[in-house]
Amino acid sequence: MNRVFGKVAKRHLIICDGRCHGLIFGRTFTSKYPRKVVVTGVGIVSPLGCLASHVWSRLIDGDCGISKFPPFSDSPIPCKVAASVPRGQGRHEFSGLPGREVSLATAFALSAADQAISDANFSPATEKEKERTGVALGMGMVDLEAVSDTSAKFREVGYRSVSPYFVPRILLNMAAGLISIRHGLKGPNHSVSTACTTGAHSIGDAFRFIAHGDCDVMVAGGSEACLTPIAIAGFARARALSTKFNDEPTKASRPFHPERDGFVMGEGAAVLILEEENLARSRGARIYGRLLGYGLSGDASHITAPSVDGRGAQLCMEAAMRDAGTRPSDVTYINAHATSTPLGDAAEAKAIKNVFGDHSKNLSISSTKGAIGHLLGAAGAIESAFTVLACYHGVLPPTINLDRVDPDVDLNLVPLVKQIWDPTNEKRIALTNSFGFGGTNASLCFSSL
Repeated sequence: MNRVFGKVAKRHLIICDGRCHGLIFGRTFTSKYPRKVVVTGVGIVSPLGCLASHVWSRLIDGDCGISKFPPFSDSPIPCKVAASVPRGQGRHEFSGLPGREVSLATAFALSAADQAISDANFSPATEKEKERTGVALGMGMVDLEAVSDTSAKFREVGYRSVSPYFVPRILLNMAAGLISIRHGLKGPNHSVSTACTTGAHSIGDAFRFIAHGDCDVMVAGGSEACLTPIAIAGFARARALSTKFNDEPTKASRPFHPERDGFVMGEGAAVLILEEENLARSRGARIYGRLLGYGLSGDASHITAPSVDGRGAQLCMEAAMRDAGTRPSDVTYINAHATSTPLGDAAEAKAIKNVFGDHSKNLSISSTKGAIGHLLGAAGAIESAFTVLACYHGVLPPTINLDRVDPDVDLNLVPLVKQIWDPTNEKRIALTNSFGFGGTNASLCFSSL
């Protein structure tokens, strides 16, 4: 027998045969997910500092975490700027250190996970709770310094110079494994490595694990720490990095700006606590927002450049909204992937116009990479955190450095200063986009409660 599950404005939902059916603004849909997923905790290690509340405050104030990077000052590498995590003993500084078996990216991930778990006030106590809680956390790149240093020592000294911790240090799933071990989490243990889409794929996969009943809670996100000469040199040789603003580092990352010339490498980690909504409510958790849908696609075009027509980006945004059971006209904010590259930003703007058509003029779009640079494997995770915090607070983070815009990009790009999310919106719905080398794309759809 059918029963009415809920009613919001013109939305009527009915549970029948384990599926969710209904009418959204006059259009019928069938949701795949009778189990709803919410965000109850956020942890951040970033160029703007540590702890979500501190980082969010700096972000919406228009602060920038990009600076000159001393290790490259005398280097032939043409890029001299980076977005590094502030180190120290202060409350908002990163004080952890990598060990013999733990890479810096793993150390960042452990810190962000601890923050998120604490923020969610979640601590699985019983064996059943531990079995129903999992981890999904990935990285884009291995610890290249560990690989190159070990390789050099092996050639010079031989077998006994290789640390027994060498392999664990470079495994991409080690952060997920250590988070699981530290907190006794025995649910899904999952790691993704899909270049700059890693964080979004990790969160999206975790969302589906909960929605499909594989678990009730997931610790999900991404981490990256590759501010090393060999990594910077590789991206510089690919002509992906900004080089025009070495003397003005805070201006180097300028998404959508006519003078953008490449991205700025960043480091850090971000972790979300995703929970089945009824569980979160039953324990009185603070809920930042809902994760409604997840879309994936491939460009099938080029190993580093996006498809010029933005078709891959278009497909994943459409897939995320389909998955969420929402229409393009319901979305009013997009956290863009826009890294500050000439081709990438233009392709994403074109994709947004293709997806949203006339509704594009009602959208607000911003790229937070002007403030923190490009965190590669952690980018999708930290931008998911910023998106759900925007949903929660009703404030849109600015695209800093955007004093001018390409003439063909006639969109509201939240230039320079934060904006208040239109308070007349009954429910704030947003997308966050992530695109990676190899043509891999993901979009996540978040909403306020």
